[in-house]
Amino acid sequence: MRSLHGVHPAPATTFEHVQFQAYAPAMSDRAALLKGIRVWLVFFVVCLVLSGATAFPLVHELRWTEDVLRSLCVPDHLPALMAWITRVRQGLDAADTQYPFVLYGTDWLAFAHLVIAIAFYGPYRDPVRNIWVVEFAMIACAGIIPLALVWGPIRDIPFWWTLIDMSFGVFGVIPLYVVRKKIKRLEALTGTAPATTAAQ
Repeated sequence: MRSLHGVHPAPATTFEHVQFQAYAPAMSDRAALLKGIRVWLVFFVVCLVLSGATAFPLVHELRWTEDVLRSLCVPDHLPALMAWITRVRQGLDAADTQYPFVLYGTDWLAFAHLVIAIAFYGPYRDPVRNIWVVEFAMIACAGIIPLALVWGPIRDIPFWWTLIDMSFGVFGVIPLYVVRKKIKRLEALTGTAPATTAAQ
């Protein structure tokens, strides 16, 4: 059908088309956020699993570590570190030989790391609903600092090693903070989706 001036009228833009144009960028943003959240979570879980798994063979690890450090001439440059590694290795050797049940405690420590890692499947699957897992882990990271400061001196741990222990809490909270921030952004985007859909 032609208009009075002989020009075809432009087709009207449908409401659904406008909605799709407004909704498509939000869908893309959510997909990017979800991918970023999952990448950071996988990174954190891998670190957590490695930290736990390496707590099982402590005796063999310390022997290997001591041999490697000696081959690298570490005793000449960092005698305090070498002396501490040797002392820990001797203590583990004594426990393994005479009191192997003591090392059962570190086996439980390793198992706890693996169990906590499993919990992160929740935020991996549904970040918004299971953000509490990330927040729980952030609290745990913060708790490392007072734990190390209080029990380090009681257990005769060198202060410089206590600082290393505390660094696990500091560096551990960084990816968790990034994940939580992304989840909050995802939550904000997801919260706008029902309103857009309800208008159809």
